[in-house]
Amino acid sequence: MTTKTILTVDDSRTMRDMLRISLEHAGFVVLQAEDGVHGLEVLAGAVPDVVITDINMPRMDGFGFIEAMRRDQAHRSTPILVLTTESDTDKKARARQAGATGWIVKPFDPVKLVHAVRRVSA
Repeated sequence: MTTKTILTVDDSRTMRDMLRISLEHAGFVVLQAEDGVHGLEVLAGAVPDVVITDINMPRMDGFGFIEAMRRDQAHRSTPILVLTTESDTDKKARARQAGATGWIVKPFDPVKLVHAVRRVSA
């Protein structure tokens, strides 16, 4: 079984740390970015198996990041999970239109998060 690589994009250092610990504990390799612009920089040199992104971030929000990622042929089919405090139906619809695969509301349950990552990366 090959090790899967996950990119997490979140402006909160605490959230990035929690994601990294949860995902590394489950055996994933974790790449991290602190906003959408940084996320695209990381993607320029990596092809993760799954991306987990926040919506509300400085410089480039999650919607812009997802849209930019989907325009790149190399990342067109990469699963994207949105991890956010938002639970608004319109925002979920907008994320899906942008190309998100799924939606997880913060605070997240590490077991459910790992399960969701495994499911979309299978």
